[in-house]
Amino acid sequence: MYRIWMLFDPRRALVALTAFLFFIVFLNHFVMLSSKYAFWLEASASGKAPVATAKMAAPAPASAN
Repeated sequence: MYRIWMLFDPRRALVALTAFLFFIVFLNHFVMLSSKYAFWLEASASGKAPVATAKMAAPAPASAN
């Protein structure tokens, strides 16, 4: 493991890793906001409960026994 840190400066590597993870989290939040199924801001602003889709509200199939 120490050989990896001999190749890379630990401070620069950790700063780059933090920036990369922040970018991924930032991107994920905007993807979720652009999705019509996971847009939580619209439901909370209007005071309405989120609408369940047919896939989410479908009951489990009955067994044939």
